[in-house]
Amino acid sequence: MQIPAWQRLLGILVYMIPWSDAIPFGNNIFAQLPFLQWFAIPAVPIIVLQRGIPFGGLLLFLLLFLAVIRNPKVPYFLRFNSLQALLIDIGLILLAYAFRILVFPFGTGLLSQTLSSTVLIGVLTIIIFSIYECIQGKEPDLPAISEAVRLQL
Repeated sequence: MQIPAWQRLLGILVYMIPWSDAIPFGNNIFAQLPFLQWFAIPAVPIIVLQRGIPFGGLLLFLLLFLAVIRNPKVPYFLRFNSLQALLIDIGLILLAYAFRILVFPFGTGLLSQTLSSTVLIGVLTIIIFSIYECIQGKEPDLPAISEAVRLQL
């Protein structure tokens, strides 16, 4: 079945939500390689929404979850990509809390910089793969995450 272009575009846009939460992990990389800051530009509208509106991140989550993922009238391709992006985002939020509790109390040394950079590069790889698959009109198949999404939908 051919996926329409508007569904592909919206499928790509939902992956900007986890990307906006991954950008703070890249402070060290962005400081050392300033040209990489261009990769942050697509996530700026999401960041402005999350920080500009009180509880913006929660409202965006609820809107996507209730209006898109749990709505059977929305095409499966959009529901799949939205839920997968939200699961990636939830994982990033949990990682951010783990970093604040376990890593950052020991300072911002080489270990914390390396772990933060690894998270950013990993998420960037996942996002690029997912965008490429959405452009192709396919469901991005991420191990464990895609399986959980299929079970929920």
